[in-house]
Amino acid sequence: MSSSLEQLKRWSVVVADTGDFGQLRRFRPSEATTNPSLILRASQQESCRDFCRSVTKNARHVGEAMFQLLLHFGLEILKIIPGRVSLEVDARLSFDSERIITYARELASALAKQGMGRERILIKIAATCEGIQAARELEKEGIHTNLTLIFSLVQAIACAEARVGLVSPFVGRIWDWYQKHPEANHEGESDPGVLSVRRIFYHYKRRGYETQIMAASFRHIEEILALAGCDLLTISPTFLAELQESQREVPRRLFIPEMSGEPEENGNLSGLGAAEFQLQLTKDAMACEKLHEGIRQFCRDTDTLEELIQRDWQNPSIESGENLKT
Repeated sequence: MSSSLEQLKRWSVVVADTGDFGQLRRFRPSEATTNPSLILRASQQESCRDFCRSVTKNARHVGEAMFQLLLHFGLEILKIIPGRVSLEVDARLSFDSERIITYARELASALAKQGMGRERILIKIAATCEGIQAARELEKEGIHTNLTLIFSLVQAIACAEARVGLVSPFVGRIWDWYQKHPEANHEGESDPGVLSVRRIFYHYKRRGYETQIMAASFRHIEEILALAGCDLLTISPTFLAELQESQREVPRRLFIPEMSGEPEENGNLSGLGAAEFQLQLTKDAMACEKLHEGIRQFCRDTDTLEELIQRDWQNPSIESGENLKT
């Protein structure tokens, strides 16, 4: 019998949730995704330190260095994988539509100059109201987007109506929230993160939305297996290795033709204006808290990356182990 990983690839596109070039070569995923936390983690590895220094050493300021780091991580990943890579806009721009658009255009242009067409790039943006508005404009220009930090149906519907290329609902972080709030009702589902993705999946398929769904942020293998059949699954190297070493049978769990048993979701979430979107999101304590928590985390990791770059500039001979205490 083939490995569980190979079986899973029959039902869903497997995406590597890592910026580690060695892991990408090992698992040979179709696509890859990055974020500030993953790039920080990759840059802390000795094997990647020279690469990071080489692409940032000639930058005129730390903002340019960060841009070059993201650009070259993307270029290096695209040499390894056959499909797309998701590259994240600076999380500190998450509430500024115009600056998100400017950043995305500059990144797409820089990649194009290196011979990478737009069909291989997804610009990753936090699914705030401003982020979704920016994505709507970018998609009109042919710059495709991945709206991340999805924790609610209202976010997912707004993204689909903006015709974004892909959304990333975070399974494990929803699980985390409910573990800390056992009094909250999640309608009997053993894993509320899995339930959230199922709702988005069937809502999209019923209405014929073209936006793809890439489930992300898994806490255990069972979450991954429960979503076999989702459009895409982005999986960490730890779980990719576990799936590769297993021969457990992996049946398809999400089916596009067979939706009669799935409950119909509230259609009143369609066509919301910005104010109503913000209200609906705010009323969902879990989604609101996890969205802002995720942005804060990515901002912190971006700040840490900038600090490491500045330390390298000040003392390029410093040992990486000392450099990387965070």
